[in-house]
Amino acid sequence: MCGRYMLHADVEEILRYYGIAKGWIRDVWAPEVFPSHEVPIVIQDPGRQLVPMKWGFASPYRKGLIINSRGETVDSKPMFRRAFRQKRCLVPATAFFEWSRAGKDKTKYRVYMKQTSLFSMAGIYEDFRDQEGKAYRAFSILTIQPNPLVALVHDRMPVILPREQEDVWLDPSVQDIPLLKSLIRPYDEEKMALNRE
Repeated sequence: MCGRYMLHADVEEILRYYGIAKGWIRDVWAPEVFPSHEVPIVIQDPGRQLVPMKWGFASPYRKGLIINSRGETVDSKPMFRRAFRQKRCLVPATAFFEWSRAGKDKTKYRVYMKQTSLFSMAGIYEDFRDQEGKAYRAFSILTIQPNPLVALVHDRMPVILPREQEDVWLDPSVQDIPLLKSLIRPYDEEKMALNRE
């Protein structure tokens, strides 16, 4: 799974990277992103936009947040399938974290890209209301079986999209499920690095 990630970039850098003319004006968030944090997310509605969203779908069955969606079943699970078809997003990141376990001990690892600081994790989003009835948007990060690098420390990893696939993922008019599912795969481990924190 992906339970924490890093976004160590300012709004202007994110806008330039994604070719967005203007976007979310708030430029302060914790560089290490935890579930429930509000962070900038890229959507297409109708043009490309940078908007604030909270990390984690509200769970209808239990307390807590649903922060990840399994890429293998995201198109069929009732909670995710509408968002997968109509509300896909890009989650900007500069790294993500995974923990390896050895008995009771847990070791934290940071995973990042060798050639670029920013990259995009594949996400989906939905509209919710809090206990006071206030509307908000929340996102979930897709995960998949890990590549050999991430498999050294964990059995899941976030779906990372190459630049050339971002437009297809974002475009809500794309309804070709086999095409979309083909984008959900482990990222090339040769382009990634892993450090113990």
